Amino acid sequence: MNFLGIIPARGGSKGVPRKNIKMICGHPLIAWTIRAAQDSKLLDRLVVSTEDDEIAEVSRAYGAEVLARPAELAADDIISRDVIAHALKATGAAHSVLFQATSPVRSPGLTDRVITAFTSGEWESMATGFNYALYPPHGVEHRRQDISSVFVNDGSVIVSTAATVLAGSLFGKRAGTLVTTREENVDIDEPFDFWLAEQVLGKVLAEGWDIVPQKVAA
Repeated sequence: MNFLGIIPARGGSKGVPRKNIKMICGHPLIAWTIRAAQDSKLLDRLVVSTEDDEIAEVSRAYGAEVLARPAELAADDIISRDVIAHALKATGAAHSVLFQATSPVRSPGLTDRVITAFTSGEWESMATGFNYALYPPHGVEHRRQDISSVFVNDGSVIVSTAATVLAGSLFGKRAGTLVTTREENVDIDEPFDFWLAEQVLGKVLAEGWDIVPQKVAA
């Protein structure tokens, strides 16, 4: 297997309790990410990694395969790389494609654009995100054109080689970036972010983005 899509979704979210299955624009939050991954033509397999029975049930209802996550990998101090490493070892995939369920806004075809960019060079990883302006401290005069920036990954899509992840890094030394639209940079950590994501989803749906989740037939 070449590219394994992984959606980490534990049950113990703190900022927005049960956020992975909280309804947004008519569907559970995780369903928007499942749909985005399902639309890829380059993924070989997609799994939702969870220890939570309700999240597993919802994920299956939207057509996703569930990979049971050990309880010790669902603690508060566990990072995404640990979960990805578990999925890679369980499946033997050569590459992981991480989709954060807290980033529900992805333009059609985004996954394959990231994978294509990754395969176009000798990258160890490729991440979506945005350039964040680094302003000088308040009180220091400056010109707008002199402001520098730093790339911030938004969690929408991160492709990594299995070797990089299993060596202890999600990004490695050769880390590529793909800048996405402002709409796609939404990342839900707290209630305000959830409200913002709902507004953005409403906007892009009105613009005709074909990203609405679909339940599988009963």
